[in-house]
Amino acid sequence: MLNRENLVSLFDEQLASWEQAGNNYKALERVITRGVDIDGFPFKVQFNPARIVSSAAKVDTKSIQERKCFLCSENRPAVQKGLEYIHNGDRTDVYTVLVNPFPIFPKHLTIPLLAHKDQAIRGRFDAMADLASLLTEYTLFYNGPKCGASAPDHFHFQAGNRGFLPLEDCMDKLQKKEVTHYGNSIVYQVLSAINGLIIVKSSSRKELIDIFYKIYSLLEVKEGETEPMLNILCWFEKGIWTTSLFIRSKHRPSHYFAEGDGNILISPAAVDLGGVFITPLEKDFEKISAKDIKNILNEVCISFDELEVLCSKIKLKL
Repeated sequence: MLNRENLVSLFDEQLASWEQAGNNYKALERVITRGVDIDGFPFKVQFNPARIVSSAAKVDTKSIQERKCFLCSENRPAVQKGLEYIHNGDRTDVYTVLVNPFPIFPKHLTIPLLAHKDQAIRGRFDAMADLASLLTEYTLFYNGPKCGASAPDHFHFQAGNRGFLPLEDCMDKLQKKEVTHYGNSIVYQVLSAINGLIIVKSSSRKELIDIFYKIYSLLEVKEGETEPMLNILCWFEKGIWTTSLFIRSKHRPSHYFAEGDGNILISPAAVDLGGVFITPLEKDFEKISAKDIKNILNEVCISFDELEVLCSKIKLKL
């Protein structure tokens, strides 16, 4: 059963019994972080060597077909245990809450669907909202199949302890405007620091889900892809869901593929866009600048102008 007490016990047991996970969480204590200001918003850069597994993951179709799915229960390490979450009592919508052995957060969860199904948020955002309201000490996040998910072939959420991402505590430092009201919910358009960002605040589960799918229906699906490119952060506090939608235009920035001094091994996902850029290589941690981060954001998310056009459509839709 998924509850706070059992989750605390799971963490304690896993870090004691699973050497790899225990060592990686201890290594987090030695992780170096520095601040970078972007238009008044306090980004952080984290040097985290263990995350090379995710940042450099091969997510092309051929590579995925040639490896076993590491989120399927039969392929996970025997030592890895989890907590079952049956969404709405539906045995076809079952998740396993796992300790992530390659953490960014001091408490980092991976929450795969029990069944092996592709990473696609359509039909599953309600589970995200419900998990956020259940795991109130965590921020839930979703990375699209071409937006930072290292297992695009197996549906999963992740979650990290609250208070880690700058976006949670620094929303007031982002210039934003109301796009529209929908019942008791408000949709905001962010105008500074992070391009391509829509924020939804809602006290109603139904309204939040309605808003999400109406926005989702307006997003471009690129040729050959199965869903729009996006990352999502969602948390629940004092009866309010706060959901951040990062509308993407590109999977990886040109820095990722550059050779020589121009190379920066960063494959942005929800955590990076939420304010903590993860650098698995020390050379990148030392050299990445505010200008680099701004360029990466401009490359991988839609522009402020494109967001303006989208928000005009959202206003008509809602």
